[in-house]
Amino acid sequence: MPLSPEQQAEIDTLRATPKPTLRAVSEGMEAHLYKAIPVLDHGFVRVIDYMGDDAAICQAARVSYGKGTKSVSNDAGLIRYLMRHWHSTPFEMCEIKLHVKLPVFVARQWIRHRTANVNEYSARYSILDREFYIPEPGALAAQSVVNNQGRGAVLEGAEAARVLEILKADSNRAYDNYEAMISDEGQQGLARELARMNLPANIYTQWYWKVDLHNLFHFLRLRADVHAQYEIRVYADAICSVVADWVPAAFAAFEDYRMGGVTLSSKALDCLRRMLKGEEVTQENSGMSKGEWREFEGVLGE
Repeated sequence: MPLSPEQQAEIDTLRATPKPTLRAVSEGMEAHLYKAIPVLDHGFVRVIDYMGDDAAICQAARVSYGKGTKSVSNDAGLIRYLMRHWHSTPFEMCEIKLHVKLPVFVARQWIRHRTANVNEYSARYSILDREFYIPEPGALAAQSVVNNQGRGAVLEGAEAARVLEILKADSNRAYDNYEAMISDEGQQGLARELARMNLPANIYTQWYWKVDLHNLFHFLRLRADVHAQYEIRVYADAICSVVADWVPAAFAAFEDYRMGGVTLSSKALDCLRRMLKGEEVTQENSGMSKGEWREFEGVLGE
């Protein structure tokens, strides 16, 4: 199950005992507090705490007191200006703390974003649960023939069934041996910090992850992208749904300028200008490599 009975009881208690506050709150985020959003087969994302809202971004940009603005439209316009011109500091005034349950191999990819504060479940101190990520059949794919770090065609039929059976059998066999090694019945038992080395990378771990909005947007720009690995992208998508309610003006600007926008090199911009003038531009006369040209054509939708 995504949440243990103890975690669910903690959430129920916290939601049943709200506390008054003098600080600014985001009504959209208040609705998400402590609730777990299921991800994958056993994972989840839930908001533990947050600081700031759209108004806090504008307040920091203006270095003023109170709301620091005359209208919501003024705030939205300022936020779009900040996003458009890559002014990052005002977005750092907002922070979020998440509780995430995720497969270890996803965590190892996630931790490459080194601009957050992280505290992970300790397998030296505690015993990991028998919970493994087993992909849905539609998520099983062959190696891409054009991208060394991507997927190709989906596996089907007997081949997909064979892979799933291997994943399930190996995961459970490794956990059986893990339990056998740490058991102190009739033996001393191996230390947990050593026994964990035999566990597979698809076992679930948990952590608290605290990050400011600027660095969160950087994470989401990469991990919510259609080219990101599916298993981390679904976590990014879940976080996007939260951020959209927390800071709607900032998230709308982020979607427009970062997720929906592109950055062109000087060569690509020159090619575009030449095309607009009616000139025939090819990869050979563009000054770009084949890879750059292919990506440029992708931007143009050709």
